[in-house]
Amino acid sequence: MIPLVATGSGALGLAIGSFLNVVAWRVPRGESVVAPASACPKCGHAIRAYDNIPVLSWLFLRGRCRDCGVPISSRYPIVEGITGALFVLVAVMMGPALVTAASPAAAWSAGLELVAFLALAGFGVVLAAIDLDLHRLPNALVYPLAATGAILLSAAAITGGEGAAALRSLIGAVAMGAVYLAIAVVKPGGMGMGDVKLAVALGLFLGWIGWGALAVGFIAAFALGALVGLALILVRRIGRRGGIPFGPWMIAGGWVGIVFGNPLADAYLGLFGLS
Repeated sequence: MIPLVATGSGALGLAIGSFLNVVAWRVPRGESVVAPASACPKCGHAIRAYDNIPVLSWLFLRGRCRDCGVPISSRYPIVEGITGALFVLVAVMMGPALVTAASPAAAWSAGLELVAFLALAGFGVVLAAIDLDLHRLPNALVYPLAATGAILLSAAAITGGEGAAALRSLIGAVAMGAVYLAIAVVKPGGMGMGDVKLAVALGLFLGWIGWGALAVGFIAAFALGALVGLALILVRRIGRRGGIPFGPWMIAGGWVGIVFGNPLADAYLGLFGLS
C-alpha cells in the first residue's frame, strides 16, 4: 500500500511541478497563472499537451521548442523532478500513519498532516526558484504557505488529539520569526522581510515535527547558506561582500530538519547521556 501511495504522490508531484514553473514565471510579474495557456516565449506557439509531460517531454525534445528550436531551460525538468521527489519523500514519511490509522479520526489527522507537508513541498520549490531568479519571496506565496500550514496542522491537531504538536508548531513559528526579525533589524540588508515571513511559515512545520527538527532546521539553513556562499566566492561568482538569496537554503535546511532533525538531535544529546 505504501509503494502505491508513494508512486501516486510522485506522479502528482511531477504534474504540480510543471504548474509551479508557470507560477515561478508569472507570479513575480503580476500575471495570471490560469490564462493565457503556456506558450514558447520566442515564437509564441502554444505548448501542445503531448509536449507538456513533466520531464519526459523536455528529454524527448532535447530541451528545445518543437516549433522554433529555441533552447528550453533545464530548470523546467529540474523543478518538476525535485517536486516529484519531495512528494515521494512526504508520502514515505507520513503515508504509514495514514494507512495504519486505527480510527477515522486518526486517519483524518494523518491525511491532513500529509496534505500540509505536500503543500510545503510545492510552495517551497516555487519560492526557492523565484528567490534564486529575482532575490524575492513574494507575499502572494509566503502568506498562503503560512496560512495553509496553520489551518491544516491545527485541524490535524484537533482531529488527532495532537495538542503538544500544535503548541510546538506555534512556538516554532514565533521563535524562528523572532530570531530572523532580530537579524534583519541588527543587520539591515543582510536579511529581508521575505526571509522573516518565510521563517514563520517554516517554524510551523518544523515545530510540528519536533524540537530536534526545529533546532536542526534552523542551524542547517545557515550552514547551507554559508557553504554555498563560500563556494561561490571561491569560484569568483560573487565577491566577499556579495549577497546570495537565502530563501532556498532556508527551505533546504527546513527539509534537513524535517527528515533528519529529530534523529540527529537525539544522537547529539545521547553523547552526553541526555536523550
